[in-house]
Amino acid sequence: MKLSFIGHAGFIIEHQGVKIAVDPFITGNSKAKIKVSDIKVDYVLVSHGHGDHLGDAIQIAKTCNALVIGVFEIANYCARKGARAHGMHIGGSHQFGDFKVKLTMALHGSSIGGDSGPAEYLGNPCGFLISLDGITIYHAGDTGLFGDMELIGKHHSIDMALLPIGDNFTMGIDDAVEAVKMLKPKLAIPMHYNTFPLIEQNPLEFKEKVESQTDSKVVILEPGESINN
Repeated sequence: MKLSFIGHAGFIIEHQGVKIAVDPFITGNSKAKIKVSDIKVDYVLVSHGHGDHLGDAIQIAKTCNALVIGVFEIANYCARKGARAHGMHIGGSHQFGDFKVKLTMALHGSSIGGDSGPAEYLGNPCGFLISLDGITIYHAGDTGLFGDMELIGKHHSIDMALLPIGDNFTMGIDDAVEAVKMLKPKLAIPMHYNTFPLIEQNPLEFKEKVESQTDSKVVILEPGESINN
């Protein structure tokens, strides 16, 4: 499996011919090293409706004829914009060909617009448990720390946990370390930090705390970098 970091909370997962993008925020993201036109995927997972997560999902889905996966309201919104979409809700899972997706809770908001007019509600935010060929990736989405992470870690053997550390809008470093303690992933990868000044953090501090307090390892990816598992 190859996991590539787009930047912010965006990733591309590739395994045995399956290509999945998660929260592909590229346009307007100064940290992104690729163009929207560079992304060729079969599926696009969207954790919630904020512009730095929904991002370029609709354009990518329409260009690639990819299937958007998210909560029911996100799926309906994307479908109205001309994309193929599959709606789910938190706690539900579904098998998509060779991989399975389960939606988890996330403590955040989810809407689009609102800068110069009324915002459109896009359902609950979520995280994703993505299982391919015996490998499980947990993308937490934008979330604060919550106790049910312990249940997620108890019932799922997580190979990689993608966790926000930026604070202000999501968990900060210390809460993300507590999340690792509950989730018990083999590997933790920080995300949602340093995209703009309000969420500036030092990922090396996260790595030092995780590796000194847990059995998990941390890999810090720069936008454009990949890891093979």
